[in-house]
Amino acid sequence: MSEHAPTSDQNPLSLFEFWPDSIFYTPIVLYWIVMGLKYRDFSIPTAANPRIETGGLCGESKSSILDMAGPVAEQVIAPYSVFRSGPGAFQRALEAIERRGLSFPVVVKPDIGCNGTGVKLVQDRAHLEEILPQFPDDVALLVQKLIEYPVEAGVFYIRHPDEKCGRITSITYKEAPVLLGDGASTIKELVMRDPRMGQVPQIYLPRLAGKENIVLAAGEQMPLVFAGNHCKGSIFRDGRADATPELVKRLDAIMKDVPDFHFGRVDMKVSSIDALKRGEDFQIIEINGVGSEATHIWDRRTTLWEAYRAQFSHYRQTFLIGAANRARGWKSSGAFTMLWAWRKQRRLLASYPLND
Repeated sequence: MSEHAPTSDQNPLSLFEFWPDSIFYTPIVLYWIVMGLKYRDFSIPTAANPRIETGGLCGESKSSILDMAGPVAEQVIAPYSVFRSGPGAFQRALEAIERRGLSFPVVVKPDIGCNGTGVKLVQDRAHLEEILPQFPDDVALLVQKLIEYPVEAGVFYIRHPDEKCGRITSITYKEAPVLLGDGASTIKELVMRDPRMGQVPQIYLPRLAGKENIVLAAGEQMPLVFAGNHCKGSIFRDGRADATPELVKRLDAIMKDVPDFHFGRVDMKVSSIDALKRGEDFQIIEINGVGSEATHIWDRRTTLWEAYRAQFSHYRQTFLIGAANRARGWKSSGAFTMLWAWRKQRRLLASYPLND
């Protein structure tokens, strides 16, 4: 059990944790509209990270952000390569793996994606050949080294253009729920019996199709989620108290080595929480821009008011930073480009396979 796990007398879900997006995000959309009217540009946040398509709001390439890393940032980014899906994808994937000196198991995920959709943990060549046809033709896929550090964290970083140093505004620890077999119960029965998973079985059971009636041996453990995303079933813990000066200094040095990056979440794997506090022993797996959230809000102990306060505060920063960059000569993407990128991303997400 994590050292950040809440006590057993708390509800395993927060009030709003699995509200439909159309309900939870409506106040945020309204806030965005009000801020857009104030700045006379609804897309001004896309200028917050001006070298990234839409500032990383939607439709951006994951690899294009990682490609911008200089020598300081590059040394802590998990090695990756990109190839295209479709006919011949298996051979192209093998070449991409060899080119980067990777070995199985590896992670394969869409280069344009969101919320862990389509993320696959690929064990070997046969598994790779099996999963590639599940992706639509002619989309960019990213193959990345599997970082087997035990702790996954999302660390939110903000630095205004006129600030010498940035700051950390959120840390979230991500945990995969694990079933523990008893030698008698099926996987489905274990899910339904769990205090948390039993309330949202629709999150877990679809990816278990064909395995629901398997009985796990007594003591056998089965992780249910690989992708570290809340909406896909991972459990999030608020780790903001661990934003030490050492971590802030280390992350600031790394993010300054990504040109004109001012706002976003850095997803990483870490050897331990103590190492993270020291700013040591971590590997970055993704850098997300304006569209990323301060995901500590999905800790079940967070109140609805605290969640909205965090959301409004962070989105306010995107407008402030975007406006500052506009004054420096950068341009926003424009509302129509922003809408086009959102529709492109939505179309792609609908075509990807279920994540692991």
